[in-house]
This record gives sequence, C-alpha cells and structure tokens, in this order.
Amino acid sequence: MSKPARPAPAGPQPPTPEQVAPEQLAQGRTLTLATLWALFLLTVLPFVAGLVQGQTEGALRQSLYALATAFLLGMVWRGSTWAWRLTVSFGMVAGLLVFVVGMLAGGASWRGWMVSVAGLGYLVLATALVGTPSIRAFLDSRWAARRRP
Repeated sequence: MSKPARPAPAGPQPPTPEQVAPEQLAQGRTLTLATLWALFLLTVLPFVAGLVQGQTEGALRQSLYALATAFLLGMVWRGSTWAWRLTVSFGMVAGLLVFVVGMLAGGASWRGWMVSVAGLGYLVLATALVGTPSIRAFLDSRWAARRRP
C-alpha cells in the first residue's frame, strides 16, 4: 500500500532558494556565521575566564562541552535541520534559565546582572536563528541543497 499524500500546510510558504535575492543570501551568510560564532563564544566564555583565573578543575569536561557545541553549531552551518532545532531549543532554554538565575543572584551581587545579560544574549541569538529573514533564507538554501541528490 502506498502512503496517502500529505496535505499542503496552510498559510504562507517560505520562498524557495531560487526566489531569494543573491544579496539576501550573502547577507544571511554573514549574519548566520556571526550568530553561530556569538553563540559559541557566549558558551565558552565562562570556561575561558576560569582558565585565565587559574581554575583548571573540570577543564576536561568543559573542553568536551566546547567541542560538542562546536560540532552542533558546525552542523547548523552545514545545513542540518535537526542541529538547527536543537540549537534553537538549547538557546531558548539556556537563555531563560541563565536569565532567571542571574536575576536571583543579582539581588546579592552585580555579577548576577552580568549573568542575566548572558541569558538575554542566548535568547536574542536563538531568536535570530528563527526570526531574521536573511538568516532563514540562507539556512533554507542550505537545507534545500542538502535535500537535492
């Protein structure tokens, strides 16, 4: 038996890669790369700051986290939809949790407010991967290129 055809989703459809202007793809490439680098740097900044201060406890575990993050963000760059979904999900959850923890710590120290700013950074960067038209156009073109034989 053959599967029934899936109905077309309702609502406006995103433009195909052929319908997107090359300027928007070039801008999306730059913005995507900047967003992915910012996510990586925001993730490894506490680890690097601890190393600079001489805190080497847990360095192996933190290095593995940094490598896993680099792998995940590299997969987003290559056009993996599952990596993009994980990145957006992790960014939103981490951003919310880091923001709340920073707000709670902000009552006792100014450093808590800096942690809250990092949480907002995660939220903004994860939202940029979803809501910036040029980033989405670039990622859509990557996804389409991966689907073609």
